[in-house]
Amino acid sequence: MNQPAPPNSSMEPLTRTQVLVAIAATALVLFVIARFWLLFDSVEQLPSQLGIYPIGLGVLLGMGITLVSAILYWAWPRYRHSAEVYLEYILKPLALPDVLWLGLLPGISEELLFRGVMLPAFGANLAALALSSLCFGLLHMSDLRQWPYMLWATCVGGILGYSAIASQNLLVPVIAHVFTNMVSSLVWKLKASDLATH
Repeated sequence: MNQPAPPNSSMEPLTRTQVLVAIAATALVLFVIARFWLLFDSVEQLPSQLGIYPIGLGVLLGMGITLVSAILYWAWPRYRHSAEVYLEYILKPLALPDVLWLGLLPGISEELLFRGVMLPAFGANLAALALSSLCFGLLHMSDLRQWPYMLWATCVGGILGYSAIASQNLLVPVIAHVFTNMVSSLVWKLKASDLATH
């Protein structure tokens, strides 16, 4: 079976260290952008309040997103190919324990910027939800051929943004995002290792 090419076929595959450094660097850049935005704008960051309700809601939301993604993966071949290309490029070099960092770093930094700062800065209304979701989707598009994955990421951004507005608690989308990243990555890694052994 042919392996999918990386998003840009002229690019060399990444090493584990390169992927981990890229994840950490991207998280740091997003965190710095969010902090500077708060420093130079009068926007109030969406609060994070720990509790059983936001954690439970975040886990349920993450389960729902993961389930819909699995259905799309099964039913829409273009999305399946787009997701495989993206996930293979990012996940193939990583070891199983690295899935923890892949869940935590993007889940926290992306939610801080897109839902914690950008959404309230743009007014926390439908237009703000659409704009912040589109920005989130574009962050996940490595090239134009990856548009199905970008479209799904935009929809996920809308779901996460709506959960932030409805709950008024940034912890809900953070938990959902971390859960989705970790479970999806873990399933992909286990499936890939199972295919490699057969």
